[in-house]
Amino acid sequence: MKKIYHLSTCSTCQRILKELKPGKDVELQDIKTEKITAKQLDEMLTRAGSHEALFSRVAMKYRSMGLNTMKLSEKDYRKYILQEYTFLKRPVVLVDDQLFIGNSAKVVAAAKVALHKK
Repeated sequence: MKKIYHLSTCSTCQRILKELKPGKDVELQDIKTEKITAKQLDEMLTRAGSHEALFSRVAMKYRSMGLNTMKLSEKDYRKYILQEYTFLKRPVVLVDDQLFIGNSAKVVAAAKVALHKK
């Protein structure tokens, strides 16, 4: 299974999608128009190891909601990711049993290799 969770209105996600050049065998899910389900998040969790690894601290709402002053638990990270799409660190690229989270050059390069491996 090849899938990319992204935000179509995010210029960083748009740039990375152009770089990744996903083929027709890759399912794209815009997390703003098609919310992440609990089942999908659980699937990501099995590969990521923690909800915290999937959580974005750079989301504008992180500070505006005062989350930066709180000590969040795994349960909290899960709740906020399911409640508000901006809290998912993006893009998230799923290639079979591998998961690539975020937009660092190293992560994007590894995701590109995995996506285009024959």
